[in-house]
Amino acid sequence: MVIFINKPISLCSMPRGNKRSRTFRRVFVKTPTKVKIDYKKRKPSKKLCPSCGSVLKGAPITRTYKTKIAKTKKRPERAFGGCLCSKCSRREIIKRNR
Repeated sequence: MVIFINKPISLCSMPRGNKRSRTFRRVFVKTPTKVKIDYKKRKPSKKLCPSCGSVLKGAPITRTYKTKIAKTKKRPERAFGGCLCSKCSRREIIKRNR
């Protein structure tokens, strides 16, 4: 009696030791001969305002070492840019000027 497994051979093999954790996400890639697994790094999370928790606008959600971005494009050019959202930065500036 012969039992055929529907999984390709590359999926049945054990992953390398550093690829076993969930640090890397598993991406199934179809090649002409078989389906194989690529291990890719996860996307970074969106930057959040520490005081209110809203998503910061103007701050890119990329890995800086992968994309060549100018320094002015990495964070907004204003007071507390890239740290606080506009509402919280406005509140902080008013509080400091009193």
